[in-house]
Amino acid sequence: MNIEKKLNDMKPKDTPLLVLGYILLGMMLLLPATAKADNEVVLDQEGDNVVVDIMQAGAINKIDIVLGLNNNTNNTLKIGQGHSEGAESNNVFFSVDGTHNTMQIEQHGSNNEVGWTNAWGTGIGFGGDLDGNSNQIYFHQNCTRGASCGKSDIGFHIKGNSNTVRYGQGVWFGSGGSISSTTFYDDGDEGGNHTATLDIHGNNNTLVGMQRNGSLDTYDGHTANLYLYADDNTLYVNQQTDGAKTLNYSSYVDGTVGSITQHSNGAHTATIVLNGTQPSNLTLLQSSNSAKSYSLTQTCHTVGGCSISVTQD
Repeated sequence: MNIEKKLNDMKPKDTPLLVLGYILLGMMLLLPATAKADNEVVLDQEGDNVVVDIMQAGAINKIDIVLGLNNNTNNTLKIGQGHSEGAESNNVFFSVDGTHNTMQIEQHGSNNEVGWTNAWGTGIGFGGDLDGNSNQIYFHQNCTRGASCGKSDIGFHIKGNSNTVRYGQGVWFGSGGSISSTTFYDDGDEGGNHTATLDIHGNNNTLVGMQRNGSLDTYDGHTANLYLYADDNTLYVNQQTDGAKTLNYSSYVDGTVGSITQHSNGAHTATIVLNGTQPSNLTLLQSSNSAKSYSLTQTCHTVGGCSISVTQD
């Protein structure tokens, strides 16, 4: 019996089976030829005008997203993972909520993760990651050493409104990187093993940063943390090349402007906490092949703000 006659002879009771067959066939045709069976996407979506653009290459990559826990309009989320058949173990876990959020996450190579940290619980259970209005986020992680890549993990929370965040691990801004930098470039020799935590909480903060290694092929990982609890803060952070770098930064005062750079191959550390009623203008540069350390607790009450400039090389 040919297909045309079979369709003509179908009874009403056969219609659900036919519809199911067409659905299954359509899903099979939409699958890319390079898709791997052990890649996973889990998406829970609510609200209006949500655009999700997901690409995964390689194997054992996972994306787990919740959009719009209460209401959600005009959100755009674009995720690219793998970018090569050998890339694996890249994960994205987070919730969103709020309106007018724009997010782009790129993870190249292996063993990268973006999502909440264990210290904050499950994310969704206490309000979710982001959970604010008119936010922009761009995370880019990269590792070039395949199975030898150390784990790089960006956890974030935010919750405040109208914050702009761009942060990269295993990538760089090129020469002249600054708070206005918008484009990450992949590092040709990168071992991963970076951790950035972020958090933010306040409103109208701008955070731009990157960290990378591989200069001496020792692939020491870097740590960031940050926070920016107050409002209207601007911070640019640059940690690069070998020698483990650490940075802990907090801000409990509005309007602080900061630039922190730790590079060369020394194992540099910096711990900075800003308090008071007036903002601080902070510039810290540690550039040496020997370890440099800096710690500051600043409480500024000077009308017009305070200024800090430190260079150690």
